Amino acid sequence: MCKRGAKEHQFALGFDNWIIPDAIFTSSLSLRLYPLANSSAPSSTVHPAKHIPRAHDAPVHVSTIDPTSTLLASGSADGIVKVHDIRRGHLTHLFRGHGGIVSALKFFYKPGSTAGTWDIMWLVSASADSRVRVYDLAAAGTGSPIMTLEGHVSVPRGVGVSNDGRYVVSGGRDAVVLIWDTRPPIENGKPDKPGKKSKKKALAPVLVKTIPVLERIEALGVLESEDSEGRLKFYTGGQKGVIKVWDAWDAKVLETFGEETEGSGSLEDDGEESRQILDVLYTPSMHCLSSIHADQNVLTYSLRTGNKTRQLIGYNDEVIDAVFLSSPSPAPSVNRNPDTHLAIATNSSLVRIYPTPDVHAADSTAKGQLNPLNASLLSGHTDIVLALSSAPNGWLASAGKDREVRIWAPIRTPLQEKQDEDDMDEDEPKTSDAVEWTCVAVCAGHAESVGAVAFGGSDSNGVPSFLVTGSQDRTLKVWDLSVLKGSTPSTPVKLKSLATVKAHDKDINALDIAPNGRLVATGSQDKTAKVFEVGSSRDLTPTGTLKGHKRGVWSARFSPTERVIATGSGDKTVKLWSLDDWACLKTFEGHTNSILRLSFLTRGTQIVSAGSDGLVKLWTIRTEECATTLDAHEDKVWALALSTDERTIVSGAADSRIVIWRDSTEEEQIEKEEERAKGVELEQNFTNYLALNDYRNAIRLALAMNQPGRLYNLFKSVRATRPTKSIAPQNEDADSLQNITGSTEVDQVLATLSGLDLARLLGHIRTWNASARTSTVAQTVLHAVLSTHTTEDIVAAFGKTGTDDGLDAEFAKALKGKDTPGMDLRSIVDGLIPYTERHLSRAERLVQDSFVVDYVLGEMDMGIALGGLDAMEVS
Repeated sequence: MCKRGAKEHQFALGFDNWIIPDAIFTSSLSLRLYPLANSSAPSSTVHPAKHIPRAHDAPVHVSTIDPTSTLLASGSADGIVKVHDIRRGHLTHLFRGHGGIVSALKFFYKPGSTAGTWDIMWLVSASADSRVRVYDLAAAGTGSPIMTLEGHVSVPRGVGVSNDGRYVVSGGRDAVVLIWDTRPPIENGKPDKPGKKSKKKALAPVLVKTIPVLERIEALGVLESEDSEGRLKFYTGGQKGVIKVWDAWDAKVLETFGEETEGSGSLEDDGEESRQILDVLYTPSMHCLSSIHADQNVLTYSLRTGNKTRQLIGYNDEVIDAVFLSSPSPAPSVNRNPDTHLAIATNSSLVRIYPTPDVHAADSTAKGQLNPLNASLLSGHTDIVLALSSAPNGWLASAGKDREVRIWAPIRTPLQEKQDEDDMDEDEPKTSDAVEWTCVAVCAGHAESVGAVAFGGSDSNGVPSFLVTGSQDRTLKVWDLSVLKGSTPSTPVKLKSLATVKAHDKDINALDIAPNGRLVATGSQDKTAKVFEVGSSRDLTPTGTLKGHKRGVWSARFSPTERVIATGSGDKTVKLWSLDDWACLKTFEGHTNSILRLSFLTRGTQIVSAGSDGLVKLWTIRTEECATTLDAHEDKVWALALSTDERTIVSGAADSRIVIWRDSTEEEQIEKEEERAKGVELEQNFTNYLALNDYRNAIRLALAMNQPGRLYNLFKSVRATRPTKSIAPQNEDADSLQNITGSTEVDQVLATLSGLDLARLLGHIRTWNASARTSTVAQTVLHAVLSTHTTEDIVAAFGKTGTDDGLDAEFAKALKGKDTPGMDLRSIVDGLIPYTERHLSRAERLVQDSFVVDYVLGEMDMGIALGGLDAMEVS
């Protein structure tokens, strides 16, 4: 993890045998070079090895690293190209003369006949003046280009050079690719054909090919040829969101990677803009191309198999809904987790599919984390997806603002076996199969956005028989799914609506179907929830209306075990209703904002709710109390998904975070039982140590257990046995009169305390000293500590960063001020001094008061003596 200050504008990666240099340019015009170690720890912080505060005088728009990972080239908005030495951090080249923003950079090295030498060391650049410039890095001079190529009528965004260095390929936003011959020999006024050698005099570069690509190009590069003919091939990526591989001389597309987007309306144009390619990375060693899209997704394709090997989702935007999915398994197992994938709907027309993590995995670093490197995107909607629903057989229904509902079915397809073992990722099996969700049906008929959807009527195999949708047009529709039973259709079929009912007076927000498939519940902005009965012909008959909420109803769920229904509303409450008389049974209050999602769990005994306050709360129905509050979001929690075994909860919010919660009740009970057993054992050991007068182990154990009460009683009992000079018998041992605490052994224990034990003991002394009742023992122990430890020892005790003798780390954190404020030497001294002065003043007053008693007794003795003399005189 790299700590970032200013916003990043550009970054580039390079590779060598020792480090992975990561160059980051920020909006503050600085350059940071990070040596990324070969470590898989995601939380380790990497600090910059070099920092150049002002690398450019204008923002950097493009950057690249040379094949040797020694040089870094960067182009800025003021038309300046700089080349830095990565290892030494100094500037090696400075190229001026670009007529505007530098739009593309490319290093090209051609190896020489001797190892470690280069015949060609070029840097090719393009800029907003529509020119392509070629610089020779090995030549000494003023920094002028050795070639300037003119032909584009718009900004070139990608450049490449053929393997032999003869041809330069450029593509730009003018939707054409230009091929230049840098060494054209003369033959009847025309250059020789590619591949032919000639000894004729070379001329200036000439344009030999113009290829219209019919889209704005944002990335271009030349591929290493693997065929015997050595054909010149290049790739392009841009406006349409796909990578195309071209034959340069035939001007034909050899292969297309990805799904091409065609915009015909405003909605499609927005989607096209978000899915267009911003850059394409070519990795020759892995024979793959990776496209970086405007929606921050990265797709990797194999050049050999044509398959999509990886898909990285870089940003989720606002999470709107989430459901668990089950995929078909070739080898069913009793221990297999039925929830194999997680579908996420965000502020996008694409549905994201993640493989579910193993929340019970032994590896804590991977537990409960989605893998963004192995995700997939479902495209088909033309506007934002608002709601998701899943069926036991793995079907997925998605409803969106485009007024359509799409049904996706899981299809297991075998992957082609890798042709080269070197291309295989270490985490990827040699032979495997993949699960992909394919659109098999479309439901079209609503007049407004569809905001709620649910499957119903599942048979023994988990195949649903109908689908219910709710829309902003205030209607419910029931769709027939019988046409999907059997073989999967090759193209999406249009489903038939069996029933349409006007359900509410305002938008329908929520929809749920009872476990038996006979009841449908809806929630609306009209502050009501309604229950409909599903007839044999799939018609809907209203049976009850739930009134009582003061704001719109955002969620409604049937109980899996009881005849009750729960609703969540914008009035910050969850209400539980009876399906027998439609009466409100319970009301749960605790959220500070609207409740957006809820669900039953623990066999219907608990309710989990999510709200606009960013909190997820777990309620116990019997007591109407909040059992726990889960706080991990900073914005509205729109999505709430519950796994089949009810042990995992997924929450997604407008803060773009997807949080996986695991039920840890069983583990916590086991931990509590273990702690209780350990506590009983420690208490028994403490009692045994006291019985044996083993004060050393007793004190250390009391400190380790963090039980100041037991420790105080120990010191109090020991001090009570301390004799004083006034009452000590004549034959009392001199050592017993010289100890401080009442026991020489206790004094020795205090003198040999470890640093952490000493710091903990001083913390307890400060607490005891604050009360007059316990101050005597506190002052006695403090006297012993100060008599047996130097100032340096006490300061060093609070300067330790770790634990001693295997004690717990919690107190070590407290000493640093992380857990318990005031657990440092200064605060302890500040707490001891005023109370000690108060106790001293009180003791001095007691001593003074004792002299009054002596005076009175003396006066009484004198009076008695005088009275006796008078009596004698009288007699």
